[in-house]
Amino acid sequence: MKINTEKASKTGDQPTLIVAIEQKFPKSERVINDDLAPLLFTGLNRFWIWLSKWAFIRNGFVKLTEKLMPGGWSAFLVRKRYIDERLIEAIEKQNIKSVVNLGAGSDTRLFRLPETQKINSWEVDQPENIKGKQKAIERAIGTFPRHVKQIPINFIEEDILSALKEKGYQVTEKTFFIWEAVSQYIADSSVRKMFEFLSKAPIGSYLTFTYILKDFIEGENLYGQELMYKKAVKGNIWHSGLDPEEIASELDKYGWKLIENLGCEELNKRYVKPTGRKLGVMELERIVFAEKIK
Repeated sequence: MKINTEKASKTGDQPTLIVAIEQKFPKSERVINDDLAPLLFTGLNRFWIWLSKWAFIRNGFVKLTEKLMPGGWSAFLVRKRYIDERLIEAIEKQNIKSVVNLGAGSDTRLFRLPETQKINSWEVDQPENIKGKQKAIERAIGTFPRHVKQIPINFIEEDILSALKEKGYQVTEKTFFIWEAVSQYIADSSVRKMFEFLSKAPIGSYLTFTYILKDFIEGENLYGQELMYKKAVKGNIWHSGLDPEEIASELDKYGWKLIENLGCEELNKRYVKPTGRKLGVMELERIVFAEKIK
């Protein structure tokens, strides 16, 4: 089956749009703070963000998202919050000097987190996403920061390590790898190719990635997400899933040690419950944090 990367490329803005609307909630109620996200959008999306200053509008967006994808609103927010915290911790406590964001989309963390401003970072994504991201960042803050280097690439057909080296990436330097909301869009063979690339990371590196449950992709358990299954799986957008019981052993094959393998229920308890908001829990996506040990 030929993977349609064009469909995948059009999904990069959606999580950041939700993050942008989230900024219209009172600060005490936000799951994540991201002042840059609202500035990336123009046209109709910017209008929706502006409208969200009224509580009934932003609450309406949350309810619509929950109706179409139960637990989806919080899922986008908690995974970003989790990655932010792990990244900051690695920079401050583990002396990480390089960050590689694989499939960065419209994510803002390398541009807004103070901790990332003094280290080298690389964003890897499809050419159309890279081009749009650069324009959005320049429009939002006036220039594109020098500490972030962008690499346009087709994950399926091109060699990631070679592309990184061409942009100055040092293969011997401990690195924090981010692979957020990408694995489901590529075939199993491409997922293995990514892990083979990650197996070359130096000891002491860190990795965080999200994945969709394998039994959902195979249609064995839809987790109350019938509409999402029809749109994403039957619509030939999502292709791969992983079994949470096999994550530790799979990582070990490539020299990584599993630290955490969390579902949205655990993440909601950590990040949503303190806000007092009652948001759903999307069961079909999980997030992993791992360390390179061999």
